[in-house]
Amino acid sequence: MIKLANFFVSLSFVGYIKLIPPGTFASFLSIVVLFPIVEYKIISLEILAFVFIVIFLLSLFFINKFSAHTQSHDSKIIVIDEFLGVYLILIFYDQIKIINPYVTIVLIFILFRFFDILKIFPANIVDKRLKSAFGVILDDLIAGIYTIIILYTVNAYF
Repeated sequence: MIKLANFFVSLSFVGYIKLIPPGTFASFLSIVVLFPIVEYKIISLEILAFVFIVIFLLSLFFINKFSAHTQSHDSKIIVIDEFLGVYLILIFYDQIKIINPYVTIVLIFILFRFFDILKIFPANIVDKRLKSAFGVILDDLIAGIYTIIILYTVNAYF
């Protein structure tokens, strides 16, 4: 079970890559994988949302297993949370698309990483106080929500 948890939370071992920060690489890879799905509407929004919920719930389970096994909290190896943050943003892709898809994707990447690294309130509180799988994921979802708000607001003017 721990091997499966490791594979899942590290996003197919992306969390072990050390050339660039694992969270940055995972965010980039998440966009590469998910962008075609939302841009070309390969699956419906309902299925996209359902799959998000399933991955979220599996993430809670596997992060708990991995953290208990490694006796760590929010290890750098855990990058499924970045995947979920990007996934959440892309669920709202049609509402936040600006100018063209490529500008939008670059802005998603930059803004998400900015908010994920900076951990603006309440993400900073979540990161410090929630020492659970939910806390590991929630700060990235907050970064995703901030990204959605910024792009949605910018989109209102384009």
